[in-house]
Amino acid sequence: MSLLFRRASLASLGLAFGLSALSLSPLMAQETKPAQPEAAAPAAPVDPNAVVATVNGEKLTEADLALAEGELSQQFQQLPPEQRRAAALSAAIEIRVMAKKAVDSGLDKDPDFQRRMAFLQQRALHGEVVEKEVVNKVTDADVRARYDQEIANTPPVNEIHARHILVKTKEEAAAIIKQLDGGADFQKLANEHTSDPSGKSNGGDLGWFGPGQMVPEFDKAAFALDVGKYSKEPVQSQFGWHVIKVEDKRAKQPPAFDDVKDQARQAVIRDKYFAMVKELRGAAKVEIPDAKLKKDVDTLEGGK
Repeated sequence: MSLLFRRASLASLGLAFGLSALSLSPLMAQETKPAQPEAAAPAAPVDPNAVVATVNGEKLTEADLALAEGELSQQFQQLPPEQRRAAALSAAIEIRVMAKKAVDSGLDKDPDFQRRMAFLQQRALHGEVVEKEVVNKVTDADVRARYDQEIANTPPVNEIHARHILVKTKEEAAAIIKQLDGGADFQKLANEHTSDPSGKSNGGDLGWFGPGQMVPEFDKAAFALDVGKYSKEPVQSQFGWHVIKVEDKRAKQPPAFDDVKDQARQAVIRDKYFAMVKELRGAAKVEIPDAKLKKDVDTLEGGK
């Protein structure tokens, strides 16, 4: 169903967004459940300017520590939660003393280092703009409108409930069709003859499926049948020979908003991001002297 209902990725934007996942607790516990322990008192607010350590006389604050915890969180995943704060502080101190040695050695004056620092600063500013001007400005109404738009633009699709009998040869399939023509019960024949293990006890039931979910030959034959009808000719696929019966048809229901709202939000973020990039790039004076490189860039960006 277009790109809304495929899991969207922001990796193509060259940045990582931390989107919180919220979980809802039950409104009330069942009386039959054992009593739950009292919830811990909420932690006291942390003063971001509170000093947690000094390194060569320089203050290292709660805000610095929180930044270190966030930036290095993947490195601390294997640690127990109660050790992560200490590990983050130890890492922050290590970074400070090593950085001082680098400055004392003049490494901060190295041209390659300065270029890398300039790029990292630009990348960080890029992330700030995306977070403040794109992500934080996406509203619930934007997300709902995107969902409604996708639903409105998606052509209705039918799905079918079908059964099949799978056999090895065309002759076997033709013999089964002859028995059906004589009034034999499809489900009984499926249980007796199908080589599909999953259909031997349920009358060859395949459940509901939509277009494209089965191999092409089976898909084409099944969707051509009317409700209650079975295939009058054996249908060959890579698995063998099929006799197919369609039990019912219905319009496929779109996914519920709550099931895809996260994907919808990602799609809105992506669209707003690229709209901003297009506007800013259009206003910027960009020159690429190398003709081949310019052509490659234009081709790449034209496909976005």
